Amino acid sequence: MGSFSPDKYRHEGNAISLINYHFVLIPKRRKKVLIAAIADRLQEVICEVCNENRWKIIAMKIMPDHVHLFLNVKPTDNPSQIMNRIKGRASHHLRKEFPELLKLPTLWTPSYFVSTAGNISTKNVIEYIVHQKD
Repeated sequence: MGSFSPDKYRHEGNAISLINYHFVLIPKRRKKVLIAAIADRLQEVICEVCNENRWKIIAMKIMPDHVHLFLNVKPTDNPSQIMNRIKGRASHHLRKEFPELLKLPTLWTPSYFVSTAGNISTKNVIEYIVHQKD
């Protein structure tokens, strides 16, 4: 997995953006199933989905009972779409390849955490806007 600078601007068509999302996704019932070969395969699937959609992985950490994913995305992508694609593909492949995961009613909880992050703070943006001249 290559590295991407989280403060690098993305040039897409007629937009220049810096949209970084921090996601946390959790297996159903917070089961500690994301281990060994399952974790390795999950990382591969996440990388595949991100490459297909031109989302840049800034950081990823797969823990036994949750995943942290920090992505730089295009301005046309929304967090729920990103999570649906990643969770859907991961669930399909992992449950097919690892029958032990079929014991869970679904692989993922329907919820997730998402937070935005850029290279400046909210306070700086407010200050910048307030001090604009006509």
